[in-house]
Amino acid sequence: MKKVLLAALCGFILAGSSCEKSDDQPDPGTGTPPPAGSTVDVRGVIKTNTTWSKSLVYRLRGYVYVTDGATLTIEPGTKIVSSKDSAGVLVIYRDAKLTADGTADNPIVFTSNETTPQPGDLGGVILVGQATGNGNHSVIEGGVDPAYSAFGGTNDAHNSGILRYVRIEYAGKAVNPGDEVNGLSLYAIGSGTTIDYVQITRGLDDAFEFFGGTVNCKHLIAYNCADDDFDMDDGYRGKIQYAISVKDPKFTDNKGTTGDISNNFEVDNINPSNGFLFTRAPITSPILSNFTAVGPNNATGTSTDYGYGMRWRRGAKFILANSIVIGGQRAGLDLDDDSTAAYYKQGVSKFYNSLLHAYQKPFNLDRLVATPRPLDSAALASITTATNGSVVYTNVSDVKLTDAFNNATPNLKPATGSPALTTAGKFDTGGLGDAFFDKTGFIGALDASNDWTAKWAVWNK
Repeated sequence: MKKVLLAALCGFILAGSSCEKSDDQPDPGTGTPPPAGSTVDVRGVIKTNTTWSKSLVYRLRGYVYVTDGATLTIEPGTKIVSSKDSAGVLVIYRDAKLTADGTADNPIVFTSNETTPQPGDLGGVILVGQATGNGNHSVIEGGVDPAYSAFGGTNDAHNSGILRYVRIEYAGKAVNPGDEVNGLSLYAIGSGTTIDYVQITRGLDDAFEFFGGTVNCKHLIAYNCADDDFDMDDGYRGKIQYAISVKDPKFTDNKGTTGDISNNFEVDNINPSNGFLFTRAPITSPILSNFTAVGPNNATGTSTDYGYGMRWRRGAKFILANSIVIGGQRAGLDLDDDSTAAYYKQGVSKFYNSLLHAYQKPFNLDRLVATPRPLDSAALASITTATNGSVVYTNVSDVKLTDAFNNATPNLKPATGSPALTTAGKFDTGGLGDAFFDKTGFIGALDASNDWTAKWAVWNK
């Protein structure tokens, strides 16, 4: 029994649950539960508590919405797939919850159902919460039903559930230019939500995008995604520790005539084309520590659409500390717009106690129009190295990561003698002293012995 339609899903697999028909499929019925290993097609709306079992495979057909206070529980080891003809999207909407609590030995996997998987076979996963944002985006991107397009609220501690030991592979759905579903889209997600050990692989657009909210995360991996790996806007104000960003030099999304570029980090407060000032509150101001971000480093065949290791712009504030950013194509640290540069000059924003390398140049300033300018390249370099204690490397080999640019099987552990091991983490500025952060004796995402990617993460895709 390869496929069981919505009737099976609603009638006899998920006791106590209900689905709302959203297409021309038959009304739910009853019958014998499908045998283990069967593929169950999932469509429409889930309005009551539902459990997906690891003994079955669940295929998302189009957009699937969980709403009306329901909790969707996904057992460890469960596989959720999508075929390219529908690019399924799972939307956990505002008052609903997702409990996807896998383990290192039994991760939960969202992936392609195709024999030859390609980016975009899966739409992605969208969590929608009730925390605050600044209204830069008025509705959810990516072609969701207008009935489920609003997001946000006033509860910064809101809980949208748990994502732990979860992989999302071959995601991304471009409805229109600039209107996409990402690998994991987080709309106004509150700090009561748990996001830990999540990998986004071979996505067609961004890996992780944070639209406002206050959610805190640990152990994130963005691997071979086409656009930005960590995209933050709409007033996102969370904390993240231990994260990896690895770029495939040949893989970027179709930019068309937009002039867009692909980066390891792209962080904005607002988009001025929406008619807002850069100072619109709350201001995007993430606090980040222990990242390792690897750009293309001008490898053979590098896409011309690659940009920066870090692109901070449009009035965003940030702390990125105890991290390693190497291989940025055009520059390593890029600051755009006067207010973003002014925050860096004032010490509100910092690239702190970290290691930096880029192929063309370490620093870049763009779109500065004030007279006098808030920063020039010399001042940016001085603040970063002398004041913030970060070190710039001309030769990336001096950073001594074991095999960072081996895209198929990257080894990001610091080798013997690496400055990542001899530099202790510093947690004495910009909110880094918060109890959320482990106070590490190293910098970067990994030390020499503890590989938190083992067992559950995958490479060579």
